Amino acid sequence: MNTESAAADPLHIGLVAQPEILARAQQASGQKALPHPTVDERRAVGRAARTKTPRHSLGAWQSPQDRADPVALLMSQETTRVAHLIPVRHARMATSAFAFYRGAALVMAADLATRPRSGLHVQLCGDAHLSNFGVFAAPDRSLVFDVNDFDETHPGPFEWDVQRLATSFILAARENGMSNKAGAAAAEVVCSSYRQSIAKFAERRELDVWYHRIDVNALLGASKDASDATRKAKKLTKEQQQVAHAESKARLRDAWSAVSKITEVVDGKRQFRHDPPLLLRIDVTDDLRAVINSLFHEYRATLQEDRQALLKRYEVVDFGHKVVGVGSVGLLAFVLLLRGRDEDDLMVLQVKQAQASVLEAFTQKSAFTKQGHRVVTGQRLMQAASDSFLGWIDGPAGRNYYVRQLRDMKWAPDPSSLTGKRLSRYASRCGMTLARAHARSGDAIALSAYLGSGTAFDKATSAFALSYADQAEQDFDAFVAAIADDRLSSHEDAGGAESMRAAQAVVES
Repeated sequence: MNTESAAADPLHIGLVAQPEILARAQQASGQKALPHPTVDERRAVGRAARTKTPRHSLGAWQSPQDRADPVALLMSQETTRVAHLIPVRHARMATSAFAFYRGAALVMAADLATRPRSGLHVQLCGDAHLSNFGVFAAPDRSLVFDVNDFDETHPGPFEWDVQRLATSFILAARENGMSNKAGAAAAEVVCSSYRQSIAKFAERRELDVWYHRIDVNALLGASKDASDATRKAKKLTKEQQQVAHAESKARLRDAWSAVSKITEVVDGKRQFRHDPPLLLRIDVTDDLRAVINSLFHEYRATLQEDRQALLKRYEVVDFGHKVVGVGSVGLLAFVLLLRGRDEDDLMVLQVKQAQASVLEAFTQKSAFTKQGHRVVTGQRLMQAASDSFLGWIDGPAGRNYYVRQLRDMKWAPDPSSLTGKRLSRYASRCGMTLARAHARSGDAIALSAYLGSGTAFDKATSAFALSYADQAEQDFDAFVAAIADDRLSSHEDAGGAESMRAAQAVVES
């Protein structure tokens, strides 16, 4: 551009008139552009990974001679958890091999780290067992099926999530009295559904992949009105009946149902029930109220501006501690009761402690200094539609937390109900959902080239799941033995004494 034309160019004139913009443009011009490989180059990456790490190498698990003691690993993880709640965690994990598996993500991460890796990285859930999938409400209030737990989310090899998910179906099948053949079939369905879904995403435009979500009505194969009419005519298939049941259950678990279940009216005002050991109401002193309001303000600042504006219409009116899950026990989980215009305008938020992902020690250092920020970012990256109020807090005493709505149409099936064909149908849905989550953060084209169109990956991962389920059951036996010989403490007081001591210790800090 010559001097005369530059002087007449409105864009040039505008930049010169705003030196800070011009400086940023000049700085950016000296930076390297992000690499943008072609489709063929991306396929080549997947094929190269297949050569380096053949799919059959991902097959059956063999325990190395120097394998770490699983009980010692779990004990090492508990040094940073709330001591009063650790016996509760042990009690819940000791109920079954599947419950133990849910709490032993660290053990599996350590084992997977000893095996061949594809080298194809995605944003991992980190704890992709079948109970961490379910139905919940998107911001537009439609119901979607998706992954719904991200405490361990972190980048890593895609197959780690698939292997953990497939193994969970083996353990669930065994717990439900089903044969190894049935469990292995469900595990193979997870893998084939994942592989075939990745292949479809590899053919789609990037925006189509990003916006794709698994809508409950789409699973029913009709519009909401049409599906209602079909249901009345009793023409739903078995799979549609399963989805319709999930939908009805989820719609009953809305924001107000949480208010109704865990609060009560005292002197004309709503407050949390004191219902130990699961829910403990904490008296809010003036000093504690000041801390809560300050933290609530910090949390609100992590949301989009429109959600910030909405939450400014609410105030925190009560506070409690709610013990949840299996693997999460030992981490703090508070609940906040928010009030809007009046006593009929209430909402409950869950504030859950976040620690470093169990995957970090075996993959790469986290890009986040705040673990709540890590969880929120991973969830937003993997989910097609995340909670409108998903945010994070850097709390007192160096603890990190993330925040989300409690319930809001969240529902997941009872694993004990997944028998017969229901197990395989659910396996297919979970495999498809995990593929969508991975396609958002990873390279679906490279993944598809690695997985191929045959069943090699399916059979290898199913074989791994069968053998690793055996390992998980052996680890469970060792865990129960450690409780029996008092190496581990295990109890859950019906009055919630452990939870009360834990919550009180945090309030005092």
